[in-house]
Amino acid sequence: MEKRELTLEQQEELLNTMKARFEKNMNRHKGFEWDKIKAKLETNKEKLWSIYRMEETEGEPDVVGYDNEKDEYIFCDCSPESPKGRRSVCYDRAALESRKKHKPQNSAMDMVEEMGIELLTEEQYRALQTLGNFDMKTSSWIQTPSDIRERGGALFCDFRFGHVFVYHNGADSYYAARGFRGSLRV
Repeated sequence: MEKRELTLEQQEELLNTMKARFEKNMNRHKGFEWDKIKAKLETNKEKLWSIYRMEETEGEPDVVGYDNEKDEYIFCDCSPESPKGRRSVCYDRAALESRKKHKPQNSAMDMVEEMGIELLTEEQYRALQTLGNFDMKTSSWIQTPSDIRERGGALFCDFRFGHVFVYHNGADSYYAARGFRGSLRV
């Protein structure tokens, strides 16, 4: 298993990037203080590594919420379109293995697990859209109920005509304009 820790240089660069994004997009986290978020990240090295992976795959992670009960900040991919480094993937390992020809390189669920994040739910995707307009040209896989997945399907969302649309596709499908967004609690 790969080591899930950043060098000091990587950590400093990531925190500077995160701070700049945080300050530029205060509408996503009104009333939050960067120093408190930074302190949480610095004491959770493995989660900082996950944020780094979100950033590395062009997700532009940012703080979008706070869970008072659990004392956790909620980070989400806030790139305008589905993260470039996570597109052209089918839904999960079973879908990937079921393809006989033209297999994609990876699946959304495998990448989510490797990155240590969670695939957005429909509710989280809709909440994200209240903070801006995302996926106006792309689409993103979302968590799919087991009864749909058992029948070979998977769900994805996009934002068109001022509305969030939820669609279905075969879980083994993949497109250059479809990726996935993740979330992480720190």
